Amino acid sequence: DIHVKSELGRYRMRGFSIFKPIPHWDELVFLPGTLTRFVIEGYREKCDTKTVLGARFAKNPLELDIPIYITGMSFGALSLEAKMALAKGASMAGTATCSGEGGMIPPERDYSTKWYYQCIQSRYGFNPHHLMLADACEFFIGQGCKVGLGGHLMGQKVTEQVAEMRSLPAGIDQRSPARHPDWLGPDDLSLKVQEIREATDYRIPIQLKLGASRVYDDVRMAAKCGPDIIYLDGAEGGTGAGPHVATEETGIPLMAAIPEARRALEDVGLADEIDLVVAGGIRNGADVAKCIALGAKAVAIGHSALMALNCNKEIPGVTDYEGTIGVPAGKCYHCHTGRCPVGVATQDPELRKRLVVEDAAHRVYNFLTAMTMELQMLARACGKTSVHSLEPEDLAALTVEAAAMAKVPLAGTTYIPGVTEHEILGEVKRLLALKAEDELRDHHVENVEHLRVLGSQGER
Repeated sequence: DIHVKSELGRYRMRGFSIFKPIPHWDELVFLPGTLTRFVIEGYREKCDTKTVLGARFAKNPLELDIPIYITGMSFGALSLEAKMALAKGASMAGTATCSGEGGMIPPERDYSTKWYYQCIQSRYGFNPHHLMLADACEFFIGQGCKVGLGGHLMGQKVTEQVAEMRSLPAGIDQRSPARHPDWLGPDDLSLKVQEIREATDYRIPIQLKLGASRVYDDVRMAAKCGPDIIYLDGAEGGTGAGPHVATEETGIPLMAAIPEARRALEDVGLADEIDLVVAGGIRNGADVAKCIALGAKAVAIGHSALMALNCNKEIPGVTDYEGTIGVPAGKCYHCHTGRCPVGVATQDPELRKRLVVEDAAHRVYNFLTAMTMELQMLARACGKTSVHSLEPEDLAALTVEAAAMAKVPLAGTTYIPGVTEHEILGEVKRLLALKAEDELRDHHVENVEHLRVLGSQGER
């Protein structure tokens, strides 16, 4: 890192997500049914995965077959073929995709049976006619891997087509603003949410996407802006291009963010009205199950979906990661360069040919199907006939850090760091108050007895 900065004279840009170790979903485990729970048979009894998002105000809430969808990743950051494959694979699995920054490309919308339109600070590519084609609208306020910053698209990816969509000159780095020009705070955002509701005739759900930072306060404020859904992106979330220092040093892990978000929604009385969608480093059905158990209604995936497209995979006779990128397959984080060997994160026509839409779409479908099966398996083991019945009680933590963040007991104990101490302190205060009352009562009795004695002596 020092060598790179000393050569460039500026901070490093890269793709991917956080590199440094942080508390992870692997530090939580499920507590399946034995004698205390009636487990559900996997081959005979159903475990429902149907998910409805945005029923608070929308006439047409988003109805998904599974609680997993593809998050917003722009055309520009990704190739046209990648966007098409993600859309087709998601539709085959009965779930949604999102446009990402930079507007709509017709082939993606054609392949998507359920589709989010993203409204972002830059307004690049925004088209009100495309908004009317959406099944849901997402206001991008921040993302987990670079909270407080805008988007980045390096000039080598800004082709003539991408530039035309975004009203930018080709070949020039695109940097989106960190603040949205239409609002300075929650009051302005409330007006913008209402404006989109009226423009779409209250037809589609409106979602606010936040990076996980001051989660409790941010979610409380967001909830009062009138959304149907709040999307929370943890520090593990990925990016196609971002400053290395921001990716490493901003935001908090998703495991810590979900309980805070649930507490915020409960405290404003909207936990049953506003749906919580979460994202950030979700790799498999177990991660999905843990997110739902902690309080999420659904999850969004990005980088893991790209892996299903063959991201970071060496294809014999086709790719040469070390020769072209300088790193072995499995360790590539050069999405920002536009030289993706498998045609996912590139606009190079020759590299794009390596991604066959039909084959890639089937891999995405297979991956989503496998994740859903894993999710159902764990839910059944915990005695649930619906994946949405998973709860914190079904989890235990393997480390003190995970227990403190997820607010679940350390395995083999009832101890939740921070929570247990607070409860103990509360109990100590209660007992001290009772003791003080008893002492006051005893003192009062002594005083009464003393006065009675004095009175009897006076009578003599």
